[in-house]
Amino acid sequence: MIKKSIEEKLNEQIQKEFYSAYLYLAMEAYFSSINLDGFANWFHVQAQEECDHAMLIFNYINRVAGRVNLRQIDEPPADFGSIEEVLKAALDHERFVTGSINDILELANSEKDYKTAAFLQWFVNEQVEEEENAEKNLAAFQFVKDDPKGILLLDREMAARVYTPPSAAE
Repeated sequence: MIKKSIEEKLNEQIQKEFYSAYLYLAMEAYFSSINLDGFANWFHVQAQEECDHAMLIFNYINRVAGRVNLRQIDEPPADFGSIEEVLKAALDHERFVTGSINDILELANSEKDYKTAAFLQWFVNEQVEEEENAEKNLAAFQFVKDDPKGILLLDREMAARVYTPPSAAE
């Protein structure tokens, strides 16, 4: 059985992960609208990963005899002013998610819920990768932002990203 305080935070995190997927789908739509299909692909894969993250938490709550309580998902922004704005927003969002995961881990440790703390370690490690990717995307764009050829090369690079479902946290 899971403590209600932790169950509540995990349910909130499910909502945040699904919102992340919505946000990344909105970013995908933006890039599609400006014919940067590689960037769109990168954010499509990112959205798939966020749905997986939500479902990992969903399944964990069920496995520890908790109760999943799905919440409303807010509407993400529909438009962005520039490529750089999108990439900065993605980095900011990943930092927000990292903080949220860290808060749940801190609560689990304070409540001596070591099984949840162990489960969350996968997410802590995942967030290192998520922030690193977002930082690299932004830095690469800032390096070439005034060069259309550079943007097209970056777009091709982002088109190569493929979806890989998670397995370590299950």
